[in-house]
Amino acid sequence: MAEPRVAELDSSGRLTHRQIMLILSGLLLGMFLAALDQTIVSAAMRTIADRLNGQTNQAWATTAYLVTSTVSTPLYGKLSDMYGRKRFYLFAISIFLVGSMLSGMANSMEGLAAFRAVQGLGAGGLMALAFAIIADILPPRERARYQGYFMAVFGISSVAGPVLGGLLAGQDRLLGFDGWRWVFYVNLPIGIIALAVVSRYLNIPHVRTEHKIDYLGAASLVLGVTSLLLVAEQGRTWGWGSGQAMAYYVIGAALLVAFVVIERRVGDEAILPLKMFRSPVFNVASLMNFILGMGMFGGIICLPLYMQIVKGFSPTESGLSLLPMMVGIMSVSMASGIITSRTGRYKIFPIIGTGLLLVALLGLSRISAETSYLELAPLMMLLGAGLGACMQTLVLATQNAVPASQVGVATASAAFFRSMGGTFGTAIFLTIFFSGAARHVGDNVGAAAQTPQFQEALRDPANGVIARALRAISGGSTDQLNDTSFLNSGARVLREPFLTGFAQAMDTVFLVAAFVVLPAFLLSFFLKEVKLRMESGLEAQAAERAAAAAAVAGNPAPQVDERTAAQLGTGTGNDRPGAQTDSRPAAPLGTGTGNDRPAAQLGAGDGGGR
Repeated sequence: MAEPRVAELDSSGRLTHRQIMLILSGLLLGMFLAALDQTIVSAAMRTIADRLNGQTNQAWATTAYLVTSTVSTPLYGKLSDMYGRKRFYLFAISIFLVGSMLSGMANSMEGLAAFRAVQGLGAGGLMALAFAIIADILPPRERARYQGYFMAVFGISSVAGPVLGGLLAGQDRLLGFDGWRWVFYVNLPIGIIALAVVSRYLNIPHVRTEHKIDYLGAASLVLGVTSLLLVAEQGRTWGWGSGQAMAYYVIGAALLVAFVVIERRVGDEAILPLKMFRSPVFNVASLMNFILGMGMFGGIICLPLYMQIVKGFSPTESGLSLLPMMVGIMSVSMASGIITSRTGRYKIFPIIGTGLLLVALLGLSRISAETSYLELAPLMMLLGAGLGACMQTLVLATQNAVPASQVGVATASAAFFRSMGGTFGTAIFLTIFFSGAARHVGDNVGAAAQTPQFQEALRDPANGVIARALRAISGGSTDQLNDTSFLNSGARVLREPFLTGFAQAMDTVFLVAAFVVLPAFLLSFFLKEVKLRMESGLEAQAAERAAAAAAVAGNPAPQVDERTAAQLGTGTGNDRPGAQTDSRPAAPLGTGTGNDRPAAQLGAGDGGGR
């Protein structure tokens, strides 16, 4: 028998476990698309750039994806709050698949960058909407139990991406197409399955509310953030103090100031309602997300570089070498979710997580070219454990701190701030890395050139490739650092200055990352622990609508006790909306026909599943 258009709920007014798992399967497939794409493309990008004859332009393919995925995230959150999650989640998957197909057909690096921008437009909704939908169907306290599934997606994609990327990019032809094109085509079967599952099973109720779309605010946000992201991604190439960079700084800052003014004027219709920043929990969690994004993405990006450049691992081996970090993420995320579900307490996990991140980054700041993998593995596991304790806990705290009607925009905001931090962190740390590597390698070459062993190896014809790179660096050129393939051959005594120099530069990056994470550790003590709601987003929204309808009818709902108000997630004081909600248990959603039940307000809505 076919599934009903609007999901049937059990006697408690909630979806059954089977319905939750069916919906979750579609969400996880969508998230897997976005997570896998980033890692698989990174592993194959060097080969792709060679095939498209665009090594010097390859950064634009990454920049275009990051910019569009970041700026579209808050738009998905706001619009899905207004019109329902399903239609926008299906739209995000569809746009992502169109971008994937076009990227696989690209014949130039410029074309690939444009098609990756289309992919990014879809990716911006895949992550944020998945977490918002979970917030709709599960109470915060139960939600924590399921976060292990999401971390498993990140873990699998982080390992599978580099392995698949290296394998596919290494094939000359595969099923009639260039091997590297399958890096993008592999998304198509996964995405089609995700579309089918989401279309059939994501049929949760939604009541459409009429709002004006804040086009002016959206435009100022998109253009302002795009300006700053462009200079963050390209500043190292342009020069951070160049006229071009300064122009983008000014344009970006001016547009973001205009955005704040516009959002203040439009109030509740804003793409990013400023009143959410009145919540101390939202403020602290958002700032922590931004800082952790910087430290996390900026710091982690150097681990694959270290494995490939210093340790000589292939992209596939580099991906597999990160397994300890993935084990740390998944195990601690799952454990923290179970504990949060049982106790209702979560504040301790960001404190522990940021503390573990500090210890791991400080430990990584002491590695050298001679550090063995067995010494690195515990540090990577510690790093993963810190991330596992923080990532989903901060999302949970953010969702629980706002009214249920704003869960979408709040979830998207968490992803937005983390993505912004990650983009800026990546740009900053790569700048620190490459500038430090150039300095250290130059110093090391100068010192090693004084030894007889170095001079003897330099004259050996078998070391001709690396010898030319050394002479160029001695002459002041740093172009050789852009292509490190010459380190794959040559005498160890000639490669040593490079390997040591790269390791020294990475030490600096990890040390700076530790200082970046330090404020997040201090902020974690100020993260107020708000009692987790016992209602799902659907139930809480129904209660909010019932209270609003009673107030309009002139029959204010009776005051509720502190515990009930806290569970609604809107505060404990009588000056907050939660204090005006009926203290009776929520009527089962979708089980009644009378006007006194939330189901009468939910109905089939605009198709129920949207």
